[in-house]
Amino acid sequence: MTKRNESLDSATKTSYLHSNVAAGARKPTTLMRSALRTAFAVLAMVAISMAAELPEAPSSVIRMSNSAIIEATVPIQDSKIAVASSEVKVIDKTFVSLALVSTGSTLADSYTTLFARQNWLAAKKGVCNVEVQSAYLYGTHPTVGRVYAVASVKSFGSVFAAYYLRKRHSKFWSVPLVANSVISLQGVGQNMAACN
Repeated sequence: MTKRNESLDSATKTSYLHSNVAAGARKPTTLMRSALRTAFAVLAMVAISMAAELPEAPSSVIRMSNSAIIEATVPIQDSKIAVASSEVKVIDKTFVSLALVSTGSTLADSYTTLFARQNWLAAKKGVCNVEVQSAYLYGTHPTVGRVYAVASVKSFGSVFAAYYLRKRHSKFWSVPLVANSVISLQGVGQNMAACN
């Protein structure tokens, strides 16, 4: 009775993904077939485009019956001119000197930061007793281990950043070393003026 009530259009509707032929069996439809054909065509074109040209046939070469074929070779001359290489040594005198200045200024900043701790332990009045500028980094009363650990990380980080930039041929490779030196020397100046 339900078949009589259905419209004629419902019988012509098909699923675009699959159609049921029997219970549980599926038959691929036009969408699946076109997808497989497209994939096959793409793979075939890739294989064809990678193929090399065919060699020339022996019959296409013109043969000279009376004249001999002579093959001349030209000796290769070694040039004595040295080609300038674009490779720059990553670690040279300039790199080492900037790294030493950066590390030295960082260690000097750490040493002078300890003046605040010494003043605090000695209960001195009128001079700095706590770290004010970089308390988040060193703590309010910096310890020796923490101060030199921070100095080691700052120094190693700036040297590594400069090495990485120099290896990648960046013209700004010296910026991490110079910036670390300037910041550290500013800290030395402030510590010497306020805490000494």
